[in-house]
Amino acid sequence: MTQRAIEVDTLRKEFKSYSSRSGLAGAFRDLFTRNYKVVPAVNDISFTVNQGEMVGYIGENGAGKSTTIKMLTGILTPTSGKIIVNGMNPHKQREQFVQTIGVVFGQRSQLWWDIAVQESFRLLKKVYKVTDEQYDDHMNHVIKTLDIEPLLDKPVRKLSLGQRMRCELAAALIHNPPLLFLDEPTIGLDVLVKLKIREFLKEINEKYNTTILLTTHNLTDIEALCDRVIMLDEGSIIYDGALKHLKENLGDGKELQFQFLEKVDLQAVKALTTGMPVKWALDEKEHIFTANVEDHDELVSMLIAKIVANYKIKDIKINETSTEEIIRNIYEKGAVEVG
Repeated sequence: MTQRAIEVDTLRKEFKSYSSRSGLAGAFRDLFTRNYKVVPAVNDISFTVNQGEMVGYIGENGAGKSTTIKMLTGILTPTSGKIIVNGMNPHKQREQFVQTIGVVFGQRSQLWWDIAVQESFRLLKKVYKVTDEQYDDHMNHVIKTLDIEPLLDKPVRKLSLGQRMRCELAAALIHNPPLLFLDEPTIGLDVLVKLKIREFLKEINEKYNTTILLTTHNLTDIEALCDRVIMLDEGSIIYDGALKHLKENLGDGKELQFQFLEKVDLQAVKALTTGMPVKWALDEKEHIFTANVEDHDELVSMLIAKIVANYKIKDIKINETSTEEIIRNIYEKGAVEVG
C-alpha cells in the first residue's frame, strides 16, 4: 500500500482584516471596538501527496501557497479542516513532527549569520539529535554533491546568495528527513547553481525516496523536477494532476519567436496582425518578440509571411507553447478540466 506523506482535507485559513474609522471620533471608537472583515487565504482545499512524490505547488502572489506551507509545517494553525503530515498533526505534535521534515525558505535563513557554516551544521546536528555516525554517513555525500566543502570554514555573512542557498539546502537535510518543503529555493540564483540544486534534489529523491513539495515562480524548476502540479488561485485549487496532461491538453498552440535586424515597436507589430488570432509579448532585455497562436499550419504561415514582408528578420524560432503560457491562460480562464 502506498504511504501518504501529506493528507489535507477541506483545509481553510482565514485572517481578520481590520479597518480604521475616519476622524477623531472614529479613532476614539477604534480604541474600544475595531471594524474587521474575515478574509480567507486558503479556501477549503483537499489533496494528498504520496511518499516519494515530487510535487510543484504553484500560484500567483497572494494565491495562498505560503499560507498552505506554513500550515503544513506547523507554523500556522488552520481555521478549519484536517492536516496529517508524516502521520502527525503538525501544530499539535510539534516537537516530534519537526524531526521528520526539512524546510528551505528562499528568503529566510536557518544558518547562524556570524559563525562558520560547519558550526551551524554542528548546532543543527545537536538540535535534531543526529549521531556522529548518521551525520558522517549522510552529510559527507550531501556536502560533496552540493560542492560546499570549500565553504564550511566561512561565516555565512561572507557567502554569496548561491553559496548560501546550497548550504541552506544541506542544513535542511542534516537529519535526512523523509519530507522536504522548498519555498522559492532558486530565487535570485544563477543558472549553474540552479542546475546543481535541481540535480541534487533528483538524486536525493531517487536515493532516499524523499518527498518534495516545491513552491516556485520558476516554471523551469517545476518542469525539471515535478511530474505533478497543484495549481492554486485565490485560495482554491484549480488544477491537480500530471504536468504532461496539462501540456498535452492545453498546449495545443505554437510559439513563434522573432528577432529583428532593426528597432521594431511592439504596438506596430500588433497593428500589423490586427484581425489575426495572435497574442504578442516582448522580452525587452533580449529583444525577442513572441507570438502565441493556435497550431494551424496555414495560420502560422500567414503570420510569418506578414512579418517577413514588413521587417528584416535576424532569426525565427517555432516552439510548442511554453508551460508558462499555458499556466497564464489557465489563470485567465479560471479552473480547468483536463480530459
